[in-house]
Amino acid sequence: MPPSAPPLSTIPRTIRRTLFFTLVVLTTLAAMVMITSAFFQNGLSPQEVVLLALYTLLILWVSTSFWTALMGFWVMLRGGDRRSISHMPSRAGEGGIDTTPRRTALIMPIYNEDPVRVFSGLRAIYQSLLDTGRGDEFELFILSDTRDPDTWVQEEVNWYRMCCDFDAHGRIFYRNREKNVSRKSGNIEDFCTRWGGRYRYMIVLDADSLMGGNALTRMVDLMESHPRVALIQSPPLPVNHKSLFARVLQFGSSLYSDVFTAGSAWWQMSDSNYWGHNAIIRIQPFIKHCGLPKLPGREPFGGEILSHDFVEAALLRKAGWEVWLGYDIKESYEELPPTLIDYAKRDRRWCQGNLQHLGLITARGFSGISRLHMLMGIMSYVSSPLWLLFLVFTGSEAYVQSQTVPVYFFGDNIFPVWPESYAVEMTTVLLVTLAMLFLPKLLGLLLLFLRWRDVKRYGGFFRVILSVFLETVFSMLTAPVLMLYQSKFVVSILMRKSVGWPPQNRGDHRLSLREATLAHGGQTLVGIAAGVASYTYVPSFFWWFTPVLAGLVLAIPVSIMSSSTKLGVLTRRMGLFLTPEESNPPEVIRLLHANLKQLEVENEARFGSDRQAIADPGVCALHFALLPNRPVKRRHRYELKALIYRLIEDGYDKLSPVEIRSMVADPETVMRLHTLAWSNEQDAGGTRP
Repeated sequence: MPPSAPPLSTIPRTIRRTLFFTLVVLTTLAAMVMITSAFFQNGLSPQEVVLLALYTLLILWVSTSFWTALMGFWVMLRGGDRRSISHMPSRAGEGGIDTTPRRTALIMPIYNEDPVRVFSGLRAIYQSLLDTGRGDEFELFILSDTRDPDTWVQEEVNWYRMCCDFDAHGRIFYRNREKNVSRKSGNIEDFCTRWGGRYRYMIVLDADSLMGGNALTRMVDLMESHPRVALIQSPPLPVNHKSLFARVLQFGSSLYSDVFTAGSAWWQMSDSNYWGHNAIIRIQPFIKHCGLPKLPGREPFGGEILSHDFVEAALLRKAGWEVWLGYDIKESYEELPPTLIDYAKRDRRWCQGNLQHLGLITARGFSGISRLHMLMGIMSYVSSPLWLLFLVFTGSEAYVQSQTVPVYFFGDNIFPVWPESYAVEMTTVLLVTLAMLFLPKLLGLLLLFLRWRDVKRYGGFFRVILSVFLETVFSMLTAPVLMLYQSKFVVSILMRKSVGWPPQNRGDHRLSLREATLAHGGQTLVGIAAGVASYTYVPSFFWWFTPVLAGLVLAIPVSIMSSSTKLGVLTRRMGLFLTPEESNPPEVIRLLHANLKQLEVENEARFGSDRQAIADPGVCALHFALLPNRPVKRRHRYELKALIYRLIEDGYDKLSPVEIRSMVADPETVMRLHTLAWSNEQDAGGTRP
């Protein structure tokens, strides 16, 4: 149970949510009234009923986002929320005494990630933490689930080098799991089970996470001040990529995210959500309440829970603990996928994890806000096929209306009965919808102008306005592409096709014409076919439809151009899409870039020939020392010897990564591999330093 402290007053929370949801519902009803009045001209047809239902769901989703941004703008305009976790008076003396040692574990679960980027980021985090003078309060864990044997060895060497460079033996730890059971959630569970009792808090990092020391210490201080709080989520800003695609998204997130995160924190208060990383967690309640069961059935809806973060936050709230979004915690960063295709691939994984929550929304004991968080996560992907259906039915209805011949004389009337026009109502509906979609961007820009000292960090007054315009155009071009991708993902998952949870591509790279054509060729054909059909049969609808058609028809060139790092660097030199983290990087980002340069050189020198790294006596001794000494069954020993013979005769290229891993996971076989590699180097006249 939570500490025996009085709970946070529910009166402000009730007032805020009542106001927020009232505004959302009234906005939705007003839009429904306008569109319904247009449909009631000759009674509702079945097609119009479907259109009305689709529009109701979509406008409800849009208005929720709109009012969240508007509330966030109001909060930021007033200088902050005095009832946020950062501004509330300390409640440290109200709860029971926590006897757990006041130590914090920084944990980074990794799976087949680039060791240079991982350890460059970890070094920057650790250096920034040492600069605060409170480094002794933290210990760092690299929790590896890496299956690739070469990457595994590189991780070990980079870990040991980091320990030596910072004299941090016994403060920075590394382990590689023999079996990656339950993926990331199982990795964290393994840490909590084996070492969680040593620590009061853990701060969960992703492989591309970056956090400054001041952010880390502030999160710990907030947890100490509020003993009923089990989790504080910081909002990470995307940084560090050079491709045009990533820079546009980094700019948009930097400029617009404050109004959304502040608004979310305003109405969610102590019932906020967890995004899986860049968050601090109180370990004991997490261990006690956040054990994840396997869902009945098979993937994609059954089996292991993929998007575990939403569920863990719901379980903590169910147990009476508070979960907060620290919207004003700065120096919390992450990295985005560098291309549109990589972004869509990440969406595919997240889509499966979020749709899996369909079976959890009705779980017993969850609060209404927990169910709402899961529903919003589902809707973030289901909204795409809903928009697609809405566009299809709208085009179909436009065609039906264009084929209807108006009748001007009825019965014995000698005067014509003119058909009633609903152009005003439909235009109003369209304008209201567009305003709610785009007004948050203008609110973010207005907020920047009110903080005029920050305008220069975004490139100056005129450049930031031009950047917002270009970002809006880019968003309009990519939105139809993502709509089709996400619609395809949702349908695929509903047909029970699982994608698993493969590692994502995080490095900048330009897409080739072949890659872009394979990925977007079908979408381009859909755009051309839809354009020809609408122009031929419903010309008036075609012109309203052109923003969607343009995004689909131009998908291939837009995807290729936006993946370019040259264009990204060029726009940065021009002062476009500039963010404060680029114009004046904080120390932790400067440290990351310095570490990247250093480790790239060192790792290239040591691991230029990956499979020969084991020939290095130091690398071999380190890897041998870190392997658990487990008994090996006789049959497996014979299999390992057979693999050695195959290696000698056929070389590494004829062995699968699974077979190579099984060899480097066995201490005795590792020594044989080292002897073979060393002998080969000596026979070739090689030397070792």
